[in-house]
Amino acid sequence: MRIISGKARGIKLYTLEGNNTRPTLDRVKESIFNIIQQDVQDCVFLDLFSGCGAIGLEAVSRGAKKAILCDKSKEAIKIIKKNIEKTKFMDNTVVLGMDFEQALNGEIKEKIDIVYLDPPYKTNFIYKAIRLMINNSIIDKNTKIILETDEEERVLKELEQLDIDVIDKRKYGRAKIVFLKI
Repeated sequence: MRIISGKARGIKLYTLEGNNTRPTLDRVKESIFNIIQQDVQDCVFLDLFSGCGAIGLEAVSRGAKKAILCDKSKEAIKIIKKNIEKTKFMDNTVVLGMDFEQALNGEIKEKIDIVYLDPPYKTNFIYKAIRLMINNSIIDKNTKIILETDEEERVLKELEQLDIDVIDKRKYGRAKIVFLKI
């Protein structure tokens, strides 16, 4: 796992031990950032369910003004902080060591330009997170929402309850990447 492009290009990142997280593969990360490259510069990027922080740190490396990295795992937060130090992005990152619902219900107060959601599979966290972001005015019609799932049909069915448009879909092995707008 490494930073692919930008200021921190080539820096190898620390990752979490065990099977509790699924780091997004470099080829998937590169594809995602190729698609959103025009929107990353000077954006506020939210990496919810951050794991080791690779997606949010990639955004900062490519010019995001700020990345908010949120994960409830204490081990993940330790790794995220080590990766922030290694990439020297202390001035461009905010780390939230808490549950996503707590973060979205008051901890995050600014408008988010790009959201990346990669929660544990087999949960309804994508629906819950997007609903909370809409209800708390954290996102708007200009926000790009990117989600990673292995259950695209189920997740999109849940999202039908919200006023969400699917912009693009990509498949990388088991992982499906879906781009949304409200």
